[in-house]
Amino acid sequence: MLKRQGEVLTNFCETRYRINMSTMNISLPESLKSFVDEQVSGRGYGTSSEYVRELIRKDQDRLSLRKLLLDGASSAATEAADADYFNSLRDRARGLRSR
Repeated sequence: MLKRQGEVLTNFCETRYRINMSTMNISLPESLKSFVDEQVSGRGYGTSSEYVRELIRKDQDRLSLRKLLLDGASSAATEAADADYFNSLRDRARGLRSR
């Protein structure tokens, strides 16, 4: 059953993203190709392309987070981040959850 669900998800993802897909060929040394093949078979990817796409998406996320952190670090401080600040933040979050 689980294998079938994985196949359905793989087919859905391939169909969803196939619309605007381009092809890219990548040359790898045998050691890296073996590593990719192990990741594909051991972690439930349908193809090496799925694995590489996930790596690229994770890198995009990492770069976006880095930009946000750098933007935040270079912005002017507006409020002290002390115990009162975090207590207020928790109270606001709890209020949102209770709605």
